[in-house]
Amino acid sequence: MSQYDFDQIVSRANTNCIKYDFALERGMPPGLLPMWVADMDFRTPPEVIERLVEVARHGIFGYSEVKEDYYQSVVGWFERRFGHLFSTRSIVKTPGVVYALAIAVRALTEPGQPIVIQSPVYYPFFRTVQENGRRLVDNPLIYRAGRYQMDFEDLEKKIVSEGAKVLFLCSPHNPVSRVWTFEELETLGQICLKHHCLIVSDEIHCDFIFGQRKHHILTSVIKDLEELSLILTAPSKTFNLAGLQTSNVFISNAELRRKFKSEISRSGFSQLNALGLAACQSAYDHGEPWLTALLDYLEKNLALCRDFFKDRLAPLHLIETQGTYLIWIDFSPLGLSHDQVNKLVIEKAQLWLDEGTMFGATGALFQRMNIACPRSVLQEALERLEKALK
Repeated sequence: MSQYDFDQIVSRANTNCIKYDFALERGMPPGLLPMWVADMDFRTPPEVIERLVEVARHGIFGYSEVKEDYYQSVVGWFERRFGHLFSTRSIVKTPGVVYALAIAVRALTEPGQPIVIQSPVYYPFFRTVQENGRRLVDNPLIYRAGRYQMDFEDLEKKIVSEGAKVLFLCSPHNPVSRVWTFEELETLGQICLKHHCLIVSDEIHCDFIFGQRKHHILTSVIKDLEELSLILTAPSKTFNLAGLQTSNVFISNAELRRKFKSEISRSGFSQLNALGLAACQSAYDHGEPWLTALLDYLEKNLALCRDFFKDRLAPLHLIETQGTYLIWIDFSPLGLSHDQVNKLVIEKAQLWLDEGTMFGATGALFQRMNIACPRSVLQEALERLEKALK
């Protein structure tokens, strides 16, 4: 039996968390069960909590930096988990992956230049491109027989025709939960190497891989990609630390790293949150047993979803969930419009999910649901959906 109690319901009400306390502000009616934003309803590992308490008790929260042991903790995590050794000098710390996306846009491109994305995809990919005055070029994923795959022919065609020099990659993919194979990443990498297209790879969900699959860090697939890639990582999804705003970007190419750091400086940012730095190091040093237990728990949550959709939620289709703790639900078999699907979910099922259009037009008849919660909560959400269908 696990020493960690993931079945425990920890109330998050009245804690200023956006998941539970801001329905009204976000245009939602009261009483919805929130299964939307990508943070978990589980406490972070006890070792991390103890470290944060220790730092808090010291009582001084001045400007803080890290020494070599922090960098060793970060690279050690990825070497142990994925067999890939990053150089400590390649690390650039940022207050989040979305911030890093925006900095990459400004550091690597000029206004009006194209950036390729692969929709449906994490909505800040759209926002950071468009709000920084760059041109969005979409290379939509192919949805066929209930499964997503990359359209490599279209990708190469658009890189060439649009003159694109930057691609945003989501790996594992949010929201369609694909874990890209070595061969898929190799093909993508070869196309980008051929046309000297930089890759900004968001790998924040890399620790959530299910079954016998394996996450491949992009630069481990083809070594030459080190010269063209920025690998975006953070402990925030893995250990539920999003509010502490700490992420680590790996940039092997010295010139790309210089451009990236210069843009950070121009943004007016310097040191990270002192508590975030302490939590990150503690999580990577001590959090592996907790993560092992968590992955086992999430596997069982996912099994519950698979069985429930198969037996009780027809004709809805659950996309094969390979990675992340987010499931992607196809409502198109119902024959409803986008607005009708939203009405079904919100008014009938009393659920707060992420509607598919957030992730691009190709997600219009889909909804994203967060299953990183106690199993009793997940069971209730599925039963609400079942009742609404009936």
